[in-house]
Amino acid sequence: EYATARAASAAGTIMTLSSWATSSVEEVASTGPGIRFFQLYVYKDRNVVAQLVRRAEKAGFKAIALTVDTPRLGRREADIKNRFVLPPFLTLKNFEGLNLGKMDQANDSGLASYVAGQMNRTLSWKDVKGLQNITSLPILVKGVLTAEDTRLAVQSGAAGIIGPNHGARQLDYVPPNNKGFKEVVKAAQGRVPVFLDGGVPRGTNVFKALALGASGIFIGRPVVYSLPAEGEAGVRKVLQMLRDEFELTMALSGCRSLKEITSDHIVADWDTPRVNPRAIPRL
Repeated sequence: EYATARAASAAGTIMTLSSWATSSVEEVASTGPGIRFFQLYVYKDRNVVAQLVRRAEKAGFKAIALTVDTPRLGRREADIKNRFVLPPFLTLKNFEGLNLGKMDQANDSGLASYVAGQMNRTLSWKDVKGLQNITSLPILVKGVLTAEDTRLAVQSGAAGIIGPNHGARQLDYVPPNNKGFKEVVKAAQGRVPVFLDGGVPRGTNVFKALALGASGIFIGRPVVYSLPAEGEAGVRKVLQMLRDEFELTMALSGCRSLKEITSDHIVADWDTPRVNPRAIPRL
C-alpha cells in the first residue's frame, strides 16, 4: 500500500485503501500528500466502524467508500482450495489495536471465516444515513448493480456511486460491467457521480467507461500485478500506460476533450443494429 499510495500521488490520481489493508490509514497518510479514499466494511461492532471512519478522516482521507455488496463473502473457490489466510508476518493493520487484526486458519478459507464472524449481515440503507452522523466526509456507495439500488442510494444521501464491484467474485452470473453499469448511470440521472470499478485492463476500456457515462474508473488487478513485478515503479508504469492508451484512443476517435466522449463512440450489445441502407441488396 505504501508503494501504491506514492505512485498514485505521483500520477495525480486517487488511491482507495481497503479496511482490510496490511497498512493502516495512518501509515499510508505518512507516505506524503495525495488524495485517498477509505473503503469501509461494516463490522458487527459499530464502535469499530466509528473508530475507523474517524481515523480515516483525521488521517486526511477525502471520502468513505461504503462497501454494500459484502454482507456475506461470496464463494471464492480458489481461496477455499488453497485455505487462504494471511501469512504470519502480515496483519490487518487497521484493526491491530482492536484485536481484530489476525485471520485464523480454517478448514476452507480463512478470509471467509473472518468475514462470517465479523461482518454485519444486517447492513441496510439506514447505515448510509448513520455514517453521515459520525463524519462530514462524502459517502460513496460501493457495489451497486441495479437502478432500484441506485435510486435508494441517492435517497439515502450517498454523494456518489461506485458501480459493479468485486469482479463477479461475490456472485456468479451477475450482469457484466457494461450492462449493469449503464442501468446505474441512467437511474442516477446526473444527481451524483457514478464510477466504474473493475474490468479496466486498458486505456480503451477507460474510454468506453466514460462513453457509458462514468465520471471516472477504479482499477485493481493491474496494480496487483504490477506490484510484485516492479513495486512502486510498476504501479507508476501501469498508470502511465493507461493514460497513454486512453489519450491515444481519444485522439483516434476525434475527441479533443473529455466532454466530447459520448455514447455515440461505442456500440453496445443492446443497441439497435446500425444498418447502412445502401448495403441492403435489392431483390
